[in-house]
Amino acid sequence: MQAFENPMVSRREWMKLSLGAGVALTLSPVLLGALQQPSAKLVQRAIPSSGEMVPIIALGRGWSKSLNRDGVKGALKTLIDNGGKVFCVHGGPDLPPVAGAIANELGVQDKIFWVATVTFAAPPNSPPLPAPRAQLETLLSLFKVSKIDLVQVAAHPDVAKHLRVLYDFKKEGLIRYIGVTDLAPPPMAKVPAFTTLESMMRTEPIDFVSMDYSVGDRRAEEKILPLAQERKIGVMSLFPLDQGRIFQRASATPLPEWAAEFDAKTWAQFFLKYVVANPAVTLVRTGTSNPAHMLDNIGAAFGRLPDEAMRKRMAKLVDSLPPTPLPTPQPKPPGGKP
Repeated sequence: MQAFENPMVSRREWMKLSLGAGVALTLSPVLLGALQQPSAKLVQRAIPSSGEMVPIIALGRGWSKSLNRDGVKGALKTLIDNGGKVFCVHGGPDLPPVAGAIANELGVQDKIFWVATVTFAAPPNSPPLPAPRAQLETLLSLFKVSKIDLVQVAAHPDVAKHLRVLYDFKKEGLIRYIGVTDLAPPPMAKVPAFTTLESMMRTEPIDFVSMDYSVGDRRAEEKILPLAQERKIGVMSLFPLDQGRIFQRASATPLPEWAAEFDAKTWAQFFLKYVVANPAVTLVRTGTSNPAHMLDNIGAAFGRLPDEAMRKRMAKLVDSLPPTPLPTPQPKPPGGKP
């Protein structure tokens, strides 16, 4: 394929070259070779509380509300075929049943490092939730496993009470690792980020924390990541591509030639390698239901990683890009309320 003579390809070009791989269950080795070093090894990190090694690139649900079953199946197969195994089924109650069915169809349920949540508080005006134990038993049944690898709870005001329940499940052997997940308010809100998460890290014996962290939003570097290293807590980066908005920021900018110094061949790999290279980060969740994107993403776990000086250069470049686009206001319905 002559198109790959120049290894710097855009996300859009990569999509075109994948020739409809969004629903395919196998991808060409030629395409894979264009995105990774032939002799490179997949980057793995140790979970601090146990020393267990896990591939650093994980698959999760994309930020879109839609759920493309065929796409999820292709993305999961792509992940497994290329050395990954972490499958994060956060993102709504419709994903675990689909994820479990797909894993069973592919016969890979025992090859997966399952990451899930147990929810204690239903959103306002929503039906009551099943009890936490019932939720966990449902997950075990869906995935056809005897224990969930990592179960997390949200950084809710009552999170300490919720953790007590998970600790009991862990003692029973139903959970291997326990975590707390938190999302920061928008940067323009000018309020502290991750305050509850930080408190739990200081006071609770948790194994993992998950938060939004990308080269475009580096607030987790201020306290959370150093504290995670100090307390020997694993870190899962959520939304490392800023729900796709970071591609809009870079759309008019060519990938710099110096990205080749750390084997980044696409903007996605550039952004992901920044996060992957932080030694505090254990996992990077990439949300997609497109096998071509998954292949592009997992390419960030191959080859060289940027050193600290290069990461500063990367951050400086991203800071020079246009700001994150604001959401487009939705039109008011005729004669209706906003």
